[in-house]
Amino acid sequence: MAKIRSKKNSSKKDVIIEKASRLFLEKGFGAASMRDLAEHVGVEAASLYNHIQSKSEILQAICFKVANDFLSHLDAVQSSPESVLKKLERIIRFHIRMMMDQYEFVYISDHEWRHLPEPYLSNFLNQRRNYRRSLSELVARGIEKGEMKPIEPYVAVLTMLSAISGIESWHRSRKTVSPESLENNMVKYLIDGLKK
Repeated sequence: MAKIRSKKNSSKKDVIIEKASRLFLEKGFGAASMRDLAEHVGVEAASLYNHIQSKSEILQAICFKVANDFLSHLDAVQSSPESVLKKLERIIRFHIRMMMDQYEFVYISDHEWRHLPEPYLSNFLNQRRNYRRSLSELVARGIEKGEMKPIEPYVAVLTMLSAISGIESWHRSRKTVSPESLENNMVKYLIDGLKK
């Protein structure tokens, strides 16, 4: 029976979650079984249960890790003395880098959250709503300060987040545009679109 090999500073549970994220991306959460996951990790299904209780536990770990990363970053940016436009640029860059560096996690958080059991589902949706509301309030502040065009804040946030989620297509493509070029061009386009 194979052992679950953990990377330096990673627990066995972290390794399972990381491999599960790739499996969920390939097959979808609903279609992936614990047997599939054990095969993916390279262990007997029974030994998985020494580290995790269910697929749902993995999904919760992924969704809330992503949500907490975004919320922590937003809190740090909100407390900085920078202009609203600079804050938005930092937030956009963070979203883009998350889509580049933690693509599987972000994809699953964006597409598979519907499978979260209660009360986790309500909690996750509440965090998501609060995050978007905070972004909308930040845009509204930028408009009030005269830094931005008078655009509906909710529409601005929806446009930014939708554009960034389009990076999924870049991941599936031959990647003729470098990550740096993609990030810089996207930031320029989105920020210039908001500037007064």
